[in-house]
This record gives sequence, structure tokens and C-alpha cells, in this order.
Amino acid sequence: MKIIFDCRYTRLGRHDGISRYGARLVEELSKLHPVTMLISDERQLEMLPDLPWVMGTDPTSAREPWISRLVNPHAPDVVFTPMQTMGPGGRNYALVTTVHDLIYYTHRTPPRDLNPALRLLWRIYHLWWGFQRAVLNRADAHLVDSETTRELMVKHRMTRNPMHVVLLGTEHPKVAPKRSAAVQRTLVYMGSFMPYKNVELLVRSMEHLPGYRLQLMSRVAPAEQARLEALAPAGSLEFFNGASDEQYESAMKDATALVTASRDEGFGLPVVEAMALGTPVLISDIPIFREIGGEAAVFFDPDSVESVVAGVRQLEDADEWKHRSAASVAWAKRYNWPDAAKQLLAVLTSAAESRTSSRGR
Repeated sequence: MKIIFDCRYTRLGRHDGISRYGARLVEELSKLHPVTMLISDERQLEMLPDLPWVMGTDPTSAREPWISRLVNPHAPDVVFTPMQTMGPGGRNYALVTTVHDLIYYTHRTPPRDLNPALRLLWRIYHLWWGFQRAVLNRADAHLVDSETTRELMVKHRMTRNPMHVVLLGTEHPKVAPKRSAAVQRTLVYMGSFMPYKNVELLVRSMEHLPGYRLQLMSRVAPAEQARLEALAPAGSLEFFNGASDEQYESAMKDATALVTASRDEGFGLPVVEAMALGTPVLISDIPIFREIGGEAAVFFDPDSVESVVAGVRQLEDADEWKHRSAASVAWAKRYNWPDAAKQLLAVLTSAAESRTSSRGR
């Protein structure tokens, strides 16, 4: 079976969430089965494992609907893409796509890194479920990151094809951390500043948490930073404006908790990253976080400053913090890349076999 793995979403210089997902998954998959990577820029190879590769077009180009013309000559049995928008037409191979979430149907602000024309198409695309149904139904199978997303897919009748829950992985220390107390009175936030992320709630909570600092790791527009700073006591917010992996991990290891007040998520990888390091997580009480955080997490009402503050106070108890830390480490073990790769290989094998069988009829 020949597998081509779509690595065209790999960032240059530094991974974002989708980029890291693809890079780690193709690395682990290659340990189980030969894999050929599909890239769109040779500079992406610096961020990917040393594997055979072929060249394709940029996945956001107008030529994406006809990407099969470039892929077919390489004669794959199955192609896997870490997104859901790979052109499905005219292909001679099985296609397995990934649906991480359905957020943009309720929160339609498109990613900021898209050009104006694509931002407009993005909005139009998410005005009607039918556009995505049509694309998904032309593939052979789909990965989703969580049971929550799978249930939403079923509810909205997104596809007739098989859907497989394959949990995301995260990095785990070689020796499981055994932590007894927070090093600093800091709260770490990793994520975007889009409205549905509800960062303002965390910022407004700082007025009631004297002595704490909220460390915001991601890049933020100057105007948004100024707006948030006006809502919190002076010195209570620390903007990293794009923390390095080393800064992020160091902050996480010292913190009282990772916090996120998001109203919607497809998964919430920072939650798992924190838990693997033994950092308790204080997160909004929404279905996906109940699934991902389990009993190890502390939950709060995403509409209540008082609820956030109560969660922080709960973690000020030394025994409670130690218990949550240990529970987080144990829970996070279920999120690992080797297991994800094994499950992915089973899905790819099944999709390739089903397509071969259907052709033989």
C-alpha cells in the first residue's frame, strides 16, 4: 500500500497547531509504514522528518480542486490530509480527510492569515452546511479529534462516509513529572484572541486576583493588547506576543494553572500540553473540555468572573493543587502520537481496501 501524506500545511520556521499535527503524525506513521510526503514548498522540509516527498501546489491556491492531477501520477493507494478541503475530484486513490471542528459555522470570522478573497469565500462557504457536505461526501473516510466533534458531524449530517475518532497527541517528558506546588502565582493562556476564545473574561478576572499575573503567549494585534490592558490592573497582564516553545514550556512548568475561557473548541491542544507537564488546567465548562479535560480539570462558567476566581482559589489549596497535578499527568497519557499513528494506519488501510473492493465489483 502506497501512502501519500499531505504536508502542505507545514509552516515555515515554526509550527502552528495544524502544522505540528501533520509533522508529528507523519513522523510516527513513517515508523509503522512507508510514507511519501506531499509538500508545496521545499523550505517545509526543514520542519518535517527525512522522508520521500513529492511536490504539489499551495493548498489555498485556486488550483486546489484539481490537485489530483499532480497526485495521480505518483500512484498512491491512499492519501491522507490533515484538513478537509483537499480537492477530491478526478482522483485514482482513496482519500481520508480530517475535520477538526465545526466552529466556523457559529463563529464565522475567518483566519487572519488568509488573503481578502479567500476570507470572503470562507464566509460564504460557512453560511450553508451543504458546501462542506458536498466536499466531505466525495472523500472516502474522515478523522475527527473528539467524540464531541463526531457527534456534531452526525447531528448536522455532514457526511455519509465513515468517521473515526483519533485523539491528538502531545509531547510527554521522559520521566513523568511529580509536582507538589506551583512555582509562581501565574496563569497561562495559549490561544488566539478571536471573540469566541472569550479572553476578556480571564482579563477581567485579574481585578479580583491580586498578586497573580496572566501570561498571554500568542501573537496579538497592538489594538487588541491595548484594549485588554485597559480592563485589568496595571502589571497583571504579561504579553509574550508569540512565545517560543522554550518560553511556553517554562511558563507552563512554573504556573498555577493553564486557563482558557473558550466558548467553543474542536479539541484544545494547550489543555493536553499543560496536563502532560503536570500543570493543572482551569477551563470553561463546555462539552469538548469535559471530554478532553476529564475529572482532572477544574471547570468554570464561561460567563462568570466569579466562577473563574473561585477556580483559582480552589487551586490555592496545596493538597488540591498536588492532586490535580498528578491526575493531569495520568489523564494526559491517553494523548500520544504513537497511538494516533497506529489508529491512522488502520483507517488508511481500511479506506484503501474499501476503494479497491468497490472498483472490483
